[in-house]
Amino acid sequence: MTVPTKYVYEFAEGNRDMAALLGGKGAGLAEMTRLGLPVPPGFTVTTEACTAYLKTGDEPPEFGVEAARALAGLERAMGRTLGASDDPLLVSVRSGARFSMPGMMDTILDIGLNDRSVTGLAKASGQERFAWDSYRRLIQMFGHTVMGVDGDLFEEAITAHKAQREVTGDHELDTAELALITEEFKAIIRKETGEDFPQDPAEQLARAIRAVFDSWNGERAHIYRHREHISEDLGTAVNVQAMVFGNLGADSGTGVTFTRDPATGERGMYGDYLPDAQGEDVVAGVRDALPLIELKRLNPRVYVQLADHLRTLEQHYRDLCDIEFTVERGKLWILQTRVGKRTAEAAFRIAHDLREEGTITPDESLVRVDGAELTRLMFPRFDTTPADMPLAQGIPASPGAAVGVVVFDSAEAVRRAAAGEDTVLVRRETTPDDLPGMIAAQAVLTSRGGKTSHAAVVARGMGKVCVCGAEALTVDPAARQFTTESGVVVHEGGTVSVDGTAGTVHLGALPLTASDVGRALETGTASGPLTEAVLGALTHADSVRRLEVRANADTPEDAVHARSLGAQGIGLCRTEHMFLGERRALVEAMILARGDDTARQEALAALLPLQREDFTGILTAMDGLPVTIRLIDPPLHEFLPDRTELAVRLARAEHPDPHDRELLAAVERMHEQNPMLGLRGVRLGLAVPGLMGMQVRAIAEAVVARLRADGRPRAEIMIPLVDTVEELRLARTEAEAVLAEVEAETGTTLDCPIGTMIELPRAALTAGRIAEYADFFSFGTNDLTQTTWGLSRDDAEASFFPLYLEKGIFTVSPFETIDQEGVGRLVELAVEAGRAVNSRLETGVCGEHGGDPESIHFFHRVGLDYVSCSPFRIPAARLEAGRAALMDTTGGSDSR
Repeated sequence: MTVPTKYVYEFAEGNRDMAALLGGKGAGLAEMTRLGLPVPPGFTVTTEACTAYLKTGDEPPEFGVEAARALAGLERAMGRTLGASDDPLLVSVRSGARFSMPGMMDTILDIGLNDRSVTGLAKASGQERFAWDSYRRLIQMFGHTVMGVDGDLFEEAITAHKAQREVTGDHELDTAELALITEEFKAIIRKETGEDFPQDPAEQLARAIRAVFDSWNGERAHIYRHREHISEDLGTAVNVQAMVFGNLGADSGTGVTFTRDPATGERGMYGDYLPDAQGEDVVAGVRDALPLIELKRLNPRVYVQLADHLRTLEQHYRDLCDIEFTVERGKLWILQTRVGKRTAEAAFRIAHDLREEGTITPDESLVRVDGAELTRLMFPRFDTTPADMPLAQGIPASPGAAVGVVVFDSAEAVRRAAAGEDTVLVRRETTPDDLPGMIAAQAVLTSRGGKTSHAAVVARGMGKVCVCGAEALTVDPAARQFTTESGVVVHEGGTVSVDGTAGTVHLGALPLTASDVGRALETGTASGPLTEAVLGALTHADSVRRLEVRANADTPEDAVHARSLGAQGIGLCRTEHMFLGERRALVEAMILARGDDTARQEALAALLPLQREDFTGILTAMDGLPVTIRLIDPPLHEFLPDRTELAVRLARAEHPDPHDRELLAAVERMHEQNPMLGLRGVRLGLAVPGLMGMQVRAIAEAVVARLRADGRPRAEIMIPLVDTVEELRLARTEAEAVLAEVEAETGTTLDCPIGTMIELPRAALTAGRIAEYADFFSFGTNDLTQTTWGLSRDDAEASFFPLYLEKGIFTVSPFETIDQEGVGRLVELAVEAGRAVNSRLETGVCGEHGGDPESIHFFHRVGLDYVSCSPFRIPAARLEAGRAALMDTTGGSDSR
């Protein structure tokens, strides 16, 4: 018998493990109710109800009965009736998706107020002004969110009243003024929609729930999900909860707090408190909140209760918790909890401290940080403390340093970013509509709000630099400028530097320097709590990971740098980079030799000692570690001058240089319509006699030189762009012959494994045959992605990729994160087929996917032996390789 789907759950019926059904907020409310915390009662409409509504346009048939039953239970629990004329029950209607999407969907407060119940609320509370303020809030929120009225119309009306009264804050308007504003708001709705604000509380509630459902498909929610890689088909839950009021006077208030500082990770309660206010006032930044410690002075008893509840929640969730609370006439209510968003710095420090406290295990600590966060910590900071006074001092909401030109709206930030310009988005306070601009900007600066404002929460989640509450700035979006207290005016396009760690803003571009974390990673020495936490996480990652992490490095300097960051060898050394600069002339001579064997051999003989010196330096830097050297890969015409440039030079010359004529003829002779798929890689090695042999000899002689110097060289020879086993067989035969010659000449035994780069679909599909002649496979996933998808990376990213990302065809570029279904499947097939033939076959990846966190988890799962990436990405790759080993073993995931 099929159990009917349940669409509505009272808080007491759920728990924290039901986030997929109840959303994160609903699961948190249910869990706190189970823990006995003071949670205003209510019920949650499930995500399944939302998805059913979005598919059909109607709630499921069972929903109405379940919602009525839950509302009746809520009314019994509170001893009041929704919208009653004497002592009305009022409820909030809030979204609550499975994954936190702060401010991206809609909320409606004070549902149940109408022309009759507002009088009842005034009598029951003894505060007529409070009642009318609540009513105008409901009409304003309901009119905009549910009925689609332009929110600016309400703001203009209330601003006009404040100007007439010569006041600046909403809280300075008296009861009579609020009653007038309420009537004006109702008139605005009537004019804009052709209908009246609904007086029926049941209709208000039903329409509010539908509006929250609809907000799942809102533009800002879609943009946020796209950026955070949240599935589009999850839907949102809706939480209906009895209202409690923080705007009932001095003994009331509202706040947001964290169990630890979400910006730095320091222990201790941290947050904002706003007396005589509703919760939306805090996150909206319309009034500047007080530091949470002020609550201790205002109401010591409530402060102690709050601290006790915070300890309970952190111990229960074993993580940083983000809590919203309200104090109603001296009584504390907890409205929400969730595992809090944090900066990268805080993530490492909190994970480390919880591990040191014994709250979580070392494995759990590692899973709670990630490579993307570590990479952000390696970003620059300002080089020196500025000598000049800052333009303004605000609240350090999200750390780091950024420089950019000032812009005053989201669209301008997006436009300039698309043109390659770094920007700083400056707003009085941000709203969810500013999300595209926040994504595009390097930093966010607001003149209002605190660490729990919308700007702060969203910026921290994105790893953006953010300073909030810079009150000294008067932001004038219409004039496209801001003015400081000292009278300095900064117009749009002016450059500022924003320090999200110190909370300061400076005129002009300050110099940036490497972070403490970057230096600690290179030296292996901690210089404070953060670097200690980072090094501790990496040490544990190294102890549990199976994947080796190697570097893509082409010079001894790169190799030294990579080794200092923990590289376990070089997975890709590109030899063509060694033919540039002054050596280009020798390559030109080899190309121009054509059928002249003597001239070609002379050119190759001149290149040999230079290559040998390069390889010796790299093998020295990586002594004892593997160095995979890829033989020349690109087509030879890349080493010749540009055709157009040559033709123009010859046309303009009074006496044309014969050498230029010869070069132009060579360029035209070697021209290919699609050189990426032309004479390159192994094809080039087989087509140009002596080229491959010269490179192999240079490698072999470098190994001999290192052995004679008591070194421990581990050179591996990689043959690129193999398509068929016959290519590899011929290339390997030639390479082995050269190695044997050097062994005979020097009396030295050489052990240089020979393998190939798998970067073409045919190679992946015939990997079993190719493995007969390969000691290792290295997957070149950049070219494998291009040839599998049938596109050119540079051209595609400059043309249709933005459209594909916008339309959801790509959730992320396949060049950033490996396409597991297509390219990844080829990798998996090649590994399985290759090892079936050669059980000792070593496999790795040397495209930039080797440094991408999500791709590393895939490479771990399919059994590669190593990943190789640019030196800067090595620490993040080490960390992710460790996380992949733990999450693969436990089936766990990042708890955040």
